[in-house]
This record gives sequence, structure tokens and C-alpha cells, in this order.
Amino acid sequence: MAQKGPKYRDRYWNSPEGLKLHYRDYDGPLEGPPILCLPGLTRNARDFEPVAEAFAGKHRVIAVDFRGRGLSDHDPDPTRYQPATYVADVLKLLDQLGIADAVFVGTSLGGIVTMLLASEEPERIASALLNDIGPELVESGLDRIRDYVGKGVEARDWEEAAGLYAKGMGDIYPRWTRDDWERFARRVMHEGGAKGLTSNYDRRVADNVVAGSTSAPMDAWHLLDDLKDKPVTILRGENSDLFSDAVAQRMLDHLGEAELVTIPDVGHAPSFDEPESIAALAALIERTPD
Repeated sequence: MAQKGPKYRDRYWNSPEGLKLHYRDYDGPLEGPPILCLPGLTRNARDFEPVAEAFAGKHRVIAVDFRGRGLSDHDPDPTRYQPATYVADVLKLLDQLGIADAVFVGTSLGGIVTMLLASEEPERIASALLNDIGPELVESGLDRIRDYVGKGVEARDWEEAAGLYAKGMGDIYPRWTRDDWERFARRVMHEGGAKGLTSNYDRRVADNVVAGSTSAPMDAWHLLDDLKDKPVTILRGENSDLFSDAVAQRMLDHLGEAELVTIPDVGHAPSFDEPESIAALAALIERTPD
């Protein structure tokens, strides 16, 4: 099937354990930091098609499939499905590509990976957009995620898939049309499963998430310390049930130079289909040192 939108290459790198991991590589200048896109918990590189449509060609765009998602290998040891593992994977990719630093765009889990990586190797981050995520999360939002993760969605065709997502997630994107939902379904599903289409992630990524329900609430404010001297944009869905406005405002105080952009009529998390999200990233890129 011919590619739609900006041209990219499907490329791969090996994890420290030898898993074959996938990324989309959209052409752009090799000079200057590329845009490195890190997806949410059950999502994949396709989530960042709107980012590529807006910036590919002017900037190199690299969109990652974490292990267990998209075209990346599933991990035979599901205990490794955790942020510290993904940080090691991303650093290995940057080293393989000879990339000194990048504009990190992290949605939800991808934002946690960004914050954790900043605490380990801050020089790799030229700037960062944290999409609907912070160092402290709302427990009711976590409960919602624990309720769905690992179950997946099965559908006979794309029309049915669009209807299922619209029913289950309509409060997150209340303005979306049926075409929008089908586009979403095509990003997060692939051919397979009992019916014909199924969610495109290893269901065992749920194991650590569900196990975390008995842990103390997340408190990772220290992870922001090494982002204080970086250009940072905090993106928040106005109706997010995971990332509160109070935490976002506290992040502004903690970081000093950060900008907060709130996307109206969107829950967790903005999808970059919103013009405001693309504008926020464009403004961050303008603030990023060459």
C-alpha cells in the first residue's frame, strides 16, 4: 500500500537485549536537533503522523515504537515493560544514529520517559514537549487506564472499529467525526486477532501498570530539575482526567522558563490533530537552540 502523507522509512535498531525495535524516519535536514516522538502506553509511531505532516522536510522527524508496540518486537519478559527500559532503548537509538540531542515530544508514557531520560543524560534534550503528563498524576485517571489496558479492541472492519472507539473514548475527543475515529483506529490497530482487526500492542504491557495500583502515588518532581534550563512546553488537554491544571501550574513554577498550552475540549491526551498542539510545538522549535 502506498504511503499517505510525508514519506518515511521504516527502520530498526536493536535493544540492549537484542530485541528488534522499529521507528519511522521522516526525511529532514541532518543539521540541528531532530524531532523525536515518544508515544503513550498502548500507542505507537503512527500517533505522530500529524507532527510529520507539519514538520517533516523542514525537520527530521523520528517516531518510535516502544518495545511491545507497533512493529517492534514483543519482550519475552514483560517485567521489562517499564520507563527505565524505554530510556535505555531510546539512548541506544540516539547513539546508533549519532544524534547528540533532540526535540523530545513525549505523550503520556513518552513524557515520563523524557523526564527520566533528562535526569540521566540531560545533554541529550535540546527541548521538550510534555504532552498531558507531569511528575504527579490524578488517581482516577490512572484507574481508568488500569481498567482498559491489556484488554485491547477487536473489530471486523474499520467501520466497526471506529464505532467502538467513538463509544469508548467519545468524552476524550467530543468534536471528532466518524472519519476522525476511523483515522484513529487505523493508527492504533492492525490486522490480526479473532475478528480481523486488533489493538497493536502486547497485552502484557498491562502487567506492571496494574501491579502499580498498590504502590505509592507517583511523586517525581525531582525529574524536572534537569529540564529547568531547557525550553519546555507543557501541553494539557482541558478535560484531562490524568494531568490536573494544578500540577501543570506547579510545573510552570518549578521549571521557570516553561510554557503551558491548554487544548480546549480534549481529554487525555491531545492527539496533535489539533491546530493548537501543532502551533505549540512550532513555538517550542523556535525556542530550541540550533
